[in-house]
Amino acid sequence: MKSDVSEPTAFSIAATSQFDFLSEEYAALFVESSATAFQHPIWLDAVYRKLAPQLKSIPLIVTVRDAADGHLAMVLPLLRRRYRGLRTVEFADLGVSDYVAPVASDATIEAVSADPFLCKRINAALKPFDMLRIRKLRHPSDAVQRLFGATDCSEMTMGAYAVPLGPDFAAWRSNSISPSYRKELDKKSRQFHRKGKVEVHCSTDAAMIEATLSKMQEYRRQRFDSGDLLQDRIYFDFYLDVAIRARETLCRFYSVLMDGAPVAGAMCLSHKGSLLIILTGFDHDTYKSQSLGSLIFEMIANHAIGVGDRELDFTIGDEPYKILFGTQKSPIYQIVRFGSLSGALAGAAVQRSAWIKDLAHRLAG
Repeated sequence: MKSDVSEPTAFSIAATSQFDFLSEEYAALFVESSATAFQHPIWLDAVYRKLAPQLKSIPLIVTVRDAADGHLAMVLPLLRRRYRGLRTVEFADLGVSDYVAPVASDATIEAVSADPFLCKRINAALKPFDMLRIRKLRHPSDAVQRLFGATDCSEMTMGAYAVPLGPDFAAWRSNSISPSYRKELDKKSRQFHRKGKVEVHCSTDAAMIEATLSKMQEYRRQRFDSGDLLQDRIYFDFYLDVAIRARETLCRFYSVLMDGAPVAGAMCLSHKGSLLIILTGFDHDTYKSQSLGSLIFEMIANHAIGVGDRELDFTIGDEPYKILFGTQKSPIYQIVRFGSLSGALAGAAVQRSAWIKDLAHRLAG
């Protein structure tokens, strides 16, 4: 489905179910945009190719182009989904993205959102829907609200956690981790290294990445009763696809080997000086006394500082361990808008109806 604006304006609007996120024009737009790592060309290409068809989600990509020369100025990567008959429009997240953002420069977002006619055309492209929900925004933005025709932006219950990095690992460790916890980690590290030959690799070898991810899946299966996306083949294939295709650009994949065999791994995204930890797994049963999970984070921080990263981002989730590494909580925001009476009633009943609570939980994925 495509719809173009023919009236005189600085920009033209189109909505489509197909878009080439690997194109040169999108790559150029992404580099100049204020978007996050989760709007990277390879990441969104994998979301739409690997996840959306399997999860019965219909792509809805809104593009904004310069009316004079057709230059791509903005992309809104969205999806249409149904929850118990409720028609929803949401960002291309599907449970794997921690942050969302329009793919455009701040100046373009302001310019487009300041034009009521353009906002009207964007909102026409989104219909029909019962509920529009744009979750996981890093910052509240009147301009983004105007783009989606929303009047309110609220803080979500969960936050994001990140810690600045400096040029020296020892100094960062001293400033970010308490003396007592540093002492404990030193002890655990000595114990771990006595177990055998320890190697830490930032892997670029596809076979090593797949072997480590498979072990991460196994280790996480032992720790989580349910709800772990990595146990689902659809999601496993998604993460593997991104890890291999983006290993020289977006993705940084760490493998921790003991006597040559993977005992831990971490998948991270590198974006504009920030390293985002999105997935970890380790042999908890064998090394439960060595706090291997915490040691992994120190290993990652050490490597990140060595290559010049300025921030270590533990992303969304209020897990207590994040505080141990000096992180600070940042609020995350959402925009909700109702497009029908059924959507409004569903929103009003969130705290009262069992099935709507289930809907809210699924939307949170």
